[in-house]
Amino acid sequence: MMTNGVVHANVFGIKDWVTPYKISVLALLYEMTASKITLPERRRLNKLILPLQQGPDLTLGQFLKTKSILSHLISFYHLLHEMADGELKDMEYFFSTLPTPFTAFDTEAYKTSVVGLFMRHMLLAYNKLSFSQVYKLYKSLQHYYHSHYAKPMDGQVPALVADDSEMDLTSIEDTVGDRVDKEELDTPLHESELQGPLSQKQAEYFLARQAYLLKNDENKALKPAALQEELNNMLKFNPDFAEAHYLNYLNSMRVQDIFLSAHSLLHYFDRLILSGNDGKSNGDEGYGRSLRYAALNLASLHCRFGHYQQADLALQEAIRIAQESNDHVCLQHCLSWLYTLEQMKGSDSTVLTEDSVKMAAHFCLPYLASLGIQSLVQQGATQGKTAHKLMDALKDTDILHWKHSLSELIEISLAQTTSIWRMYGKSTMSLQQAQLLLNMSSLEPVNFGVQQNNTEGFAVVLCHLAELHAEQVCFRVLGCSSKQIILHLKEQFPPHTQHAKLWMLCDLKIQFERHMNEGKYHLAEPLVTAIAALNQTEGLYRKAQVLKALNRNTEAYHILQQLQARCEKAKCTEMVIRVMLSTAELHWESSGFSTALPVLLQALALARQHHLQSLASETILHLAFTQLMLGVPEQALNVLHEAIEPILAHRAVMDKGRAMLLAARCQMAVAGFKPNRQGQAAASALDTLNEAAAYFSQLNCKERLRDVHYLQAQLHRSLGQILESNKSAMLFRLLDQELQSPAPPVSMRL
Repeated sequence: MMTNGVVHANVFGIKDWVTPYKISVLALLYEMTASKITLPERRRLNKLILPLQQGPDLTLGQFLKTKSILSHLISFYHLLHEMADGELKDMEYFFSTLPTPFTAFDTEAYKTSVVGLFMRHMLLAYNKLSFSQVYKLYKSLQHYYHSHYAKPMDGQVPALVADDSEMDLTSIEDTVGDRVDKEELDTPLHESELQGPLSQKQAEYFLARQAYLLKNDENKALKPAALQEELNNMLKFNPDFAEAHYLNYLNSMRVQDIFLSAHSLLHYFDRLILSGNDGKSNGDEGYGRSLRYAALNLASLHCRFGHYQQADLALQEAIRIAQESNDHVCLQHCLSWLYTLEQMKGSDSTVLTEDSVKMAAHFCLPYLASLGIQSLVQQGATQGKTAHKLMDALKDTDILHWKHSLSELIEISLAQTTSIWRMYGKSTMSLQQAQLLLNMSSLEPVNFGVQQNNTEGFAVVLCHLAELHAEQVCFRVLGCSSKQIILHLKEQFPPHTQHAKLWMLCDLKIQFERHMNEGKYHLAEPLVTAIAALNQTEGLYRKAQVLKALNRNTEAYHILQQLQARCEKAKCTEMVIRVMLSTAELHWESSGFSTALPVLLQALALARQHHLQSLASETILHLAFTQLMLGVPEQALNVLHEAIEPILAHRAVMDKGRAMLLAARCQMAVAGFKPNRQGQAAASALDTLNEAAAYFSQLNCKERLRDVHYLQAQLHRSLGQILESNKSAMLFRLLDQELQSPAPPVSMRL
């Protein structure tokens, strides 16, 4: 059988067959063994041999482009030219002169080398061809050659390259090999494969490469549509190719196609059973093993799509089959997914998780044991466990990770530590853990030009880093800003990838906070819908914030009450506290400051119970403002001093400005300023206001700056500083005219 010049007996029936592209590779290898080349150049060629032999067939133009570092081997091009423009006997002579792997002892063509095995396979495949097949192969070689070069005139050898971009004749740096590797490996397969069906080795190499890229750097893999097209072509020639069905399953998961994902997953296990390649190759044990792991994978698939009932049924089926077969490893995997499923449902799975960790340790399954401990740490963080207990548990798992070189779990551990410190309000520690992960060298073997494992852990850490930069208004910190981090996330995790939702939500939240700080509520309002599409809880909270800013307090109050009930049921303590703080602010504007005290005290108790220092500081800020409005500025100032240090150390620039503005107002109230009264308290309050103005200027928060200038004008006038008072009054007037909105009473806003 012959398809488009590809001579083969049956699809995947033999390891290799002869193609015009492989004849070109043979010609190159022949010149490599026959010519004297320098050691650096030989090293560069050796880095490309395996991808050349096992990768898909390339056009002659692409092949010559990847071989630009071997420009001194002009004889290679002459050899190819002689075969393509000569007669059939020239190609026959070439195969007869190839070095035999059993006689070439001092070259790359030795029988145990990669080159030697490749040459032997090609010779065997060529020798099995009939005369008609050899003639068809010769004609296809001519077409392959002339499709790149115009037919030569007067027997002249055509130009080797069409332009300078295809070949660099002077580059001899060591980096050239790496650059060529990347160019070759990044070549889209659908552009390079012209020779019909892939051989078995080519198909296995393609599947292994794409699966590796999907796991470690999805951005370098083929696009979902292109990969789907290649897999369809591959399955058209061999529908029973199990590995192709599994890669089809992974590709469908990228685009959230539940139907095709389940279809491909079931086909994979069906073909695995038929081929007898499932571990214990044959018999009832191998058949049962495929069935129970098929059910387990189906359960994980439904878990990912949120189909909890179907996932539970598939999981129970996997448990039943595993119990019948006495497969403790499969049962342990089922237990891990069982507590994960309970967590997704919102149930308490602590007991199941602890049992899973114990059993995994008993059966020496460090991966599952570590995952269980990390899940317990996550649950402990939401239940109010102290930081030192959680960090001790993570330290024990880290020892396990490094002992067994579990690099994926090391990344998860560092990302989880970053999130925990961020939740506790320790931004410096969170930043340190994030940098530790980003600068860590991967323990995974680096293949296909992948320099970084683009996993969920990296996405989470980069999102935390972007939010921290945005909070501190770091437009240029070590050459990096929150906007640049988001751009990097967009490049590394395109919208069709599974972790893209993380940076999408992060980007929307940063934009929302910026517009709210600048008083541009008309720009913040459209973002609420986009945030709600990614996270309904966050969307409701942001909607209430916008409504409150627009003085639609009744609507905001109803949304906050609905959100608080939902978060209390889901045990989302952080959001419950934030909702309570927003509710207290509504009480300030409606029923009075005294009614806000019980809500604030309840929020403070929750924050301290769960060791949420950041939210506790924010609650104390609200309490101090309430006490100031109730006429006890001395007590308000004492309470504020408790929170001012963690706010200045870890909170956002906006919170620092609000804290300093409140401190200045408390100082003014304590001193009891009256006309023509001077004192040290006035100077201290002015310094505090200047610091608050510096923070608000960084954020371009004009509404807050207007309040600061108003108070500065009052202070300067009370001190008799008429010139400075007039200057502050002028700044206030300019901002008031620019904002074109009535200034709310300073006494009514924190």
